[in-house]
Amino acid sequence: MRKKIVAGNWKMNTTVPEGIELLKAVVAKSNEVPAEVGLIVAAPHTHLCCLSEVLEGSKVELSAQNCADHVSGAYTGEISVNMLKSVGCQWTILGHSERRQYYGETDEKLVEKTKLALEAGLGVILCVGENLDEREAGKHFDVCSAQIKNVLYNFSAEDMKKIIVAYEPVWAIGTGKTATAEQAEEIHAHIRKVLADKFGAQVAEDTTILYGGSCKPSNARELFAQKDIDGGLIGGAALKADDFIAIAQSY
Repeated sequence: MRKKIVAGNWKMNTTVPEGIELLKAVVAKSNEVPAEVGLIVAAPHTHLCCLSEVLEGSKVELSAQNCADHVSGAYTGEISVNMLKSVGCQWTILGHSERRQYYGETDEKLVEKTKLALEAGLGVILCVGENLDEREAGKHFDVCSAQIKNVLYNFSAEDMKKIIVAYEPVWAIGTGKTATAEQAEEIHAHIRKVLADKFGAQVAEDTTILYGGSCKPSNARELFAQKDIDGGLIGGAALKADDFIAIAQSY
């Protein structure tokens, strides 16, 4: 049975002291979350070393929000997978729509980043999703298919054991809009089929696929009740411990 996951992406929010207090509150309430639901927190790079200590002995796992596409060298401002691993990270988010939109991150770069992350022993949360124009033009299936094929089809069925897919309708991120449960389920089922076409039905069935578009306590239960939605990649609501835990309790 595939893992249910609720992952919080803090984005560029909180100072280090604020992040420590937020994570302490999450950890304190984490025992209120069903045992079968995993929790991941993706914090800014500046926070990771301190947060790793806060998480020690808890069920909450630590993720970076990005990584470099090189192992080391003259790449000022970049953070390598080995650096992330050395401060206790177990995961990294890759291909978030904001990275694609604002920083020109391409599928080609994501192949390199995913390869390095897996080699370093990091799990990958790979984001895919369409923008509003693509949704309105009816291209959302094609966009998600292409993003998955361009990146994940370069990897093996064994690699997929360490990869989570996060579907994020870009038009619903930070806008207050949310895909209906039916819209979300439809695209999640499609993503699972695209994975099955390459890796087989069992790998597709075992792959965790998260919903990442303005998921909050008020709509999480309906979203998570869908057959192919295995949890959420949470943005704004992850900045409040009570909301984050309430979403995780929606199972």
